[in-house]
Amino acid sequence: MKTLNLFLIFLVFHSFVNCVQNNNEQTVVIGSDRLVSEYLHLIENKTIGLITNHTGLLSNGVHLVDTLVKLKNVSVEVLFAPEHGIRGDAADGSHISDEIDEKTGIKIISLYGSTNKPTPEMLDGIDILIFDIQDVGVRFYTYISTMYYALEAAAENNIKIIVLDRPNPIGGVQVDGPIRDDELRSFVGIAAIPIMHGMTIGELAKMFNEGGMLKDKIKADLTIITMKNWKREYYYDDCKLRWVKTSPNIPNLATAIVYPGMCLIEGLNVSEGRGTYTPFITIGAPYINSNELIEEIEEQGIEGIEIVPTEFTPKVIPNMASSPKYEDEICYGIKIQITDRGIFEPVKFGIKVIYAIFKLYPDKAEFRSNSINRLFGKKYFQEMILAGKTPEQIINVWQDELNKFKEYRTNFLLY
Repeated sequence: MKTLNLFLIFLVFHSFVNCVQNNNEQTVVIGSDRLVSEYLHLIENKTIGLITNHTGLLSNGVHLVDTLVKLKNVSVEVLFAPEHGIRGDAADGSHISDEIDEKTGIKIISLYGSTNKPTPEMLDGIDILIFDIQDVGVRFYTYISTMYYALEAAAENNIKIIVLDRPNPIGGVQVDGPIRDDELRSFVGIAAIPIMHGMTIGELAKMFNEGGMLKDKIKADLTIITMKNWKREYYYDDCKLRWVKTSPNIPNLATAIVYPGMCLIEGLNVSEGRGTYTPFITIGAPYINSNELIEEIEEQGIEGIEIVPTEFTPKVIPNMASSPKYEDEICYGIKIQITDRGIFEPVKFGIKVIYAIFKLYPDKAEFRSNSINRLFGKKYFQEMILAGKTPEQIINVWQDELNKFKEYRTNFLLY
């Protein structure tokens, strides 16, 4: 009996150990954790410029800069802030000013405003640039533009740059949307890539740097600290990492999933939900009839989501929405509920929503031409919508160039 009890205890303990090991195998180890635990030798006795924001947390919840300043032989000289600032509480599009980080006393230089690329003066005395920001996997999210210019500045000034890789929160499988035309290059379209690129921030850095995408095809001395255990099919909640809202209007993963298509609503006289606590999941306008819009969208065919009628009144929300469309006006529209993210295609859904709005309300719906062209990356989109072309016709136009990009992209995948 005693032998049997010991055997049972052994089995239970063995099962527990296996369970812990399996869980550990499934937990994604991000680049910043590996910098601190495995690669500190790369930055010891060097003067560092750190490009980061509120998402630059280690898995223990401590910010990377707060960790580095406590280490011997590591010197963080300057912080560079992207859109929304170092602490991530500036509303979309708000000017970011140079300041001093209250917690560390380190100088902060803004890379969102009059200057997007670090200048030689900003980099004076810097040995290594480190980039550590959580992206959302979409071309028009400006963090990848900040990284693009950081790579360029590093190359021009002979400074090493380290990119700390993080998950693409909406996965690394689905790639969709048109490739941005050169004439529409902007800070919300820095590279000729599709709306959903299906790449991690490290993979994008490799593509920008090695794919001849930087100015004059220059190359930076780039090191990418990759993740452990990340799989392309993973969404962020598969990674067993805490979610930190990537910007004021991307508060959760569900919003990030719909964002590739619903951000296109910014290019219309339709509210994309700013001024509510469910931006991009909620859209509408005073002139929309919710039920007839839902009926028209469903006729186009949708998978992986349900859409329900809603009404809302956009309000100013401090640090989230400063001047939302239709402020203090009642808007009617739809709210999106994700039922199967694996089959949901957000870019195509966005096209179908916009098509339905213009079909139903041709005398009221309007494009904001500069905005929609920059976001979509092609001028033909609004022309085809106004001509009554179907979503299928529009989607078919970009398939050949998208397939070429998918093949080209394989040269830079790290996982």
